[in-house]
Amino acid sequence: MSKVVGIDLGTTNSLVAYVKDGVPVVIRDKSGDALVPSVVSVTADDTVYVGREAERRLLTDAGRTVYSVKRFMGKGIEDVRGEARLFPFRVGGDETSGGVVRIGLGEREFTPPEISAFVLRELKHRAETFFAAQGEVEPDVDRAVITVPAYFNDAQRTATRDAGRIAGLEVLRIIMSRQRRRWRTASTSVTTGPSGFTILAAARSISRSCVLRTACSRWCQRTATRISAAMTSICS
Repeated sequence: MSKVVGIDLGTTNSLVAYVKDGVPVVIRDKSGDALVPSVVSVTADDTVYVGREAERRLLTDAGRTVYSVKRFMGKGIEDVRGEARLFPFRVGGDETSGGVVRIGLGEREFTPPEISAFVLRELKHRAETFFAAQGEVEPDVDRAVITVPAYFNDAQRTATRDAGRIAGLEVLRIIMSRQRRRWRTASTSVTTGPSGFTILAAARSISRSCVLRTACSRWCQRTATRISAAMTSICS
């Protein structure tokens, strides 16, 4: 039988967990890293990178690398026009397409749910690789519960479900997170210009990831515990 996982789809980092004998367990990669940076980069030959490699590409190919996409989930272009100019990647959209935000990476354009789906696929793949290594006969993952910030409205929650569907996941439940921390990568006071802002944003992203990796065990466990309650109720 296919697996159910819990996913914390974060603005800066994401993680995936499952419940084993009633206890939430965070799934880590081979190096022991629990976090996947919520960063996606598309190269000129259409190769898609997600996570650490995409994060590194913020410094070398910022125009083809997107981060903080959760800011755009479920919003129209008029909602984000002010802050969109602060990002190194293209953010567009028009009324003929219903005002849907479209993110340009090189010659290609994606909606925010499509970008988020790349991150979800990476987490799905991590979980399936883990279950296969554990000797599971059916390691496939096709269902998930996903956490979202408490401030997310119906449109933003629907966009999150759409991202899950694109990634090949049935989203069984959306969990409203009671605790969230905002990290502002952009400010109207930034005057260093596009290239300066790009380097600043990349440095902050990498710096924050290092801090989170240092203290992620407790944070990951709290997140896994929060989503395990919903997962247990669904599976029981």
